[in-house]
Amino acid sequence: MNEIPEPSRETPLVEHLIELRDRLLRCLFAIGILVAAMFPFANRIYDYVSAPLRKFLPEGSSMIATDVASPFLAPFKLSFVLAILAAMPFILYQTWAFVAPGLYKKERHIMLPLFASSVVLFYGGMAFAYYLVFPLIFGFFTSAGPEHVAVMTDISRYLEFVLKLFFAFGISFEIPVAVVILALTGVLDPDRLAAQRPYVVVGCFAIGMLLTPPDVFSQTLLAVPMWLLFELGILFGRLVYRRDDEAEAATAEAEP
Repeated sequence: MNEIPEPSRETPLVEHLIELRDRLLRCLFAIGILVAAMFPFANRIYDYVSAPLRKFLPEGSSMIATDVASPFLAPFKLSFVLAILAAMPFILYQTWAFVAPGLYKKERHIMLPLFASSVVLFYGGMAFAYYLVFPLIFGFFTSAGPEHVAVMTDISRYLEFVLKLFFAFGISFEIPVAVVILALTGVLDPDRLAAQRPYVVVGCFAIGMLLTPPDVFSQTLLAVPMWLLFELGILFGRLVYRRDDEAEAATAEAEP
């Protein structure tokens, strides 16, 4: 006789894996569509991203491509990265739709704004880097060099440099979300975290030193916003932490 399998424990896991696969395919499909849509404009996009440097190049000099495939690969790589960033709201929505059924109602009401704010803060960090940090550091770099040295930056090296700064500032702007989540889950008390402020300030400058070029301007431009966002996270973390305390007190009073 053929044995009849018992799918009572395996079926839910299989269903979750199938759902996870479907949502991953949707994310990849969305990224592919955005890459195909951006690729015809890849050179224009690269010109826009490289504008902060080209504005400070000496007259008669320009950016160069030292590798044979760089004129094609650099704009394509930029389009691919921007497609992932542009698809981030959809990717986070798919993540949210996958994990939301396993959350309590209160957790769903809190996590959804955190998902949305994390996207906004990441984009805000990139905009801060492009519109404020890039003009300052590129103006400093191009003016601090020897007078008889022509500044002609390779397009691939420039792309690696700006992508590193984009992700550094984007991730650093997620500090308020991280602090709120830690306070919400009860992992830490915001007041205790505030007491560690001197160490946090030193850590911000250490991270700025590791993630940015070796100059004091870009390090300070990353460390100071990180510290301010840390203070903002403590402010909202205190609100969430106190709200939980009040809810527990109300629950205790309601118990017989």
